[in-house]
Amino acid sequence: MGNKSAKANYQELLQEVLVELEKHRIVAARHLNNTLQHLYYSLGNIIVSRQQKEGWGKSVVDRLAKDISKTTGSIKGFSAQNLWYMRQFYKEYEKCAALKELALHVPWGQNIVIFSKIKPEEARKYYLSKTIESGWSRKILLNQIKAGAYERQRKNPKLHNFKSVLPVHLSEQAHEILKSEYSLEFLGIGEPLLEKQLEGLLLDHLKEFILELGYGFTYIGNQYRLCLNNKEYFVDLLFFHRKLKCLIAIDLKIGEFEPEFAGKMNFYLNLLNKHIKMPGENPSIGIILCAGKDRIEVEYALSGINNPIGVADYTYSKKLPANLKGELPGVIELKKKVRDEIDKLKS
Repeated sequence: MGNKSAKANYQELLQEVLVELEKHRIVAARHLNNTLQHLYYSLGNIIVSRQQKEGWGKSVVDRLAKDISKTTGSIKGFSAQNLWYMRQFYKEYEKCAALKELALHVPWGQNIVIFSKIKPEEARKYYLSKTIESGWSRKILLNQIKAGAYERQRKNPKLHNFKSVLPVHLSEQAHEILKSEYSLEFLGIGEPLLEKQLEGLLLDHLKEFILELGYGFTYIGNQYRLCLNNKEYFVDLLFFHRKLKCLIAIDLKIGEFEPEFAGKMNFYLNLLNKHIKMPGENPSIGIILCAGKDRIEVEYALSGINNPIGVADYTYSKKLPANLKGELPGVIELKKKVRDEIDKLKS
């Protein structure tokens, strides 16, 4: 028994050390990234200033890259192309202190994507902020831009009752973590499924789903069992949010939002707060994911409910552009064409 106890104590020690190492590794990485962004912005400033003062053209940047390499050896990151990016980095943000401050906390690869592909200031602010908050990699950022995440959130406002039921600081944070629409394109499907099938696919692609939900979501379980008066109830998906320090229940619906969904979620949240929530944790939050919603209907359904609930759409794939509708063959037509081709080959 003593050996087992000693072993368990050692495992606790090991976990504490590993957690501390990881925490400081992240802090060090962020500090290094911030230092590099300051360096790149400063070099961009120097290059622009000298070009303006001396009247130098593009060739000076090419020469500078060669001489940096020759002088410092094989130091990486200072190719002619990268020096031009640094110049652009400075030019893009020199007149906007707020955007510059955000950009200094974003990794270099993601910065290049944003100032190269996104021009409106509000859109840049959105992608810079989301990259910081959600830890988007360059690939995820590109996918979000391609999917029109900024445009989607502008056209499709977030619907919730957070402001009326949560303290101001929690309401603002909860608003930030909720999206108006979630893209389930990573599931690789193009048509609606049964709720159980959708839940199964999300579990099979849990990593991608958590990335889509955003930074801070920690998975607890699916069909999470709750009990009341010898009756069982099941939450589709249950998460804990590290930043909000609260449980987040997600209810999956394959159809349009219905007012009764809010009542059901409110019931789940009452049970979670009464029986599952730990001392010191904040009130549990519910997110109803459905195929579509009517703003007025959602607002009326959430009116008078004391638990924080958000309602969001999900999409399986991007809709076909209007100018291509009718131009591409449907499934039936494609099958017919394939059969015709097979018949020709047989004959």
